[in-house]
Amino acid sequence: MNRQVRQIAVQLGFLALWEWVTRVGIIDPFFVSSPSQVVLTLISLFSGREIWSHIFTSFTEALLGLVSGFFVGAILGFVAALTPTIAEQLNPFMTLLNATPRVILAPLFVVWFGIGIESKIVLSFSLVVVLMFFAVYNGVKDVDTRLIERVKTLGGDRRVLLQEVYIPSITAWVMGNLKIALGFAFTGAVVGEFVASKGGLGYLLSFAQTTYNASLMVAIILLIQIFVLLLTTFAEKLERRLLSWKYRTQPSPRTKLPTAVRTAEITS
Repeated sequence: MNRQVRQIAVQLGFLALWEWVTRVGIIDPFFVSSPSQVVLTLISLFSGREIWSHIFTSFTEALLGLVSGFFVGAILGFVAALTPTIAEQLNPFMTLLNATPRVILAPLFVVWFGIGIESKIVLSFSLVVVLMFFAVYNGVKDVDTRLIERVKTLGGDRRVLLQEVYIPSITAWVMGNLKIALGFAFTGAVVGEFVASKGGLGYLLSFAQTTYNASLMVAIILLIQIFVLLLTTFAEKLERRLLSWKYRTQPSPRTKLPTAVRTAEITS
């Protein structure tokens, strides 16, 4: 029995146990629902068209927060890594922002930007930008300074350093954190909707809470998990494509190093 079969068997066993304990009354289904009721709730949600507008709203907020946070964090991290003066100002600010639970900022963002999608985008952005900043910052700092000097000695200019040294190092760090950023982006969107919104999966989750509808709450949580799982799977495939040398035994990773890097190492 391979690993995937074992995982599926355990998950099906858990669902069967969950269904059984609610049916025989060991656990009150009013509080935890049951798999069959969750499925019926999902069918009811998708039988109408309203759920699609909520999904689109949450997806748009999360995607915009992810993209904006990704690029702003990457740019700031790269500039800070190469400019010590800027790093002195940005590092404490990013560290402080990272130490602040963004959930407690959600009500403040609603006051500043309203209950529309803007406050949710900003919340997602605040979660992603810090992660990407430190990913790129550490990616640049991870480059061996001796390697940089050797590339310069061989005539490599800034373009060569960026293309053949910094970007490969940054890519490994960024792709390793992208899957976490996807979860953060959806967390920001849904939490913002849960606090105050006109629509979205977080809005439905808040409605389910106020009506004590456990089946709807579990169904919405399941939908969010499915979306994040699909995006995470896409990110993993992208990572394997961009960093294919890490997942191959032949040819060796050394043959996949950028030309300027290999030349610099040979001359050492």
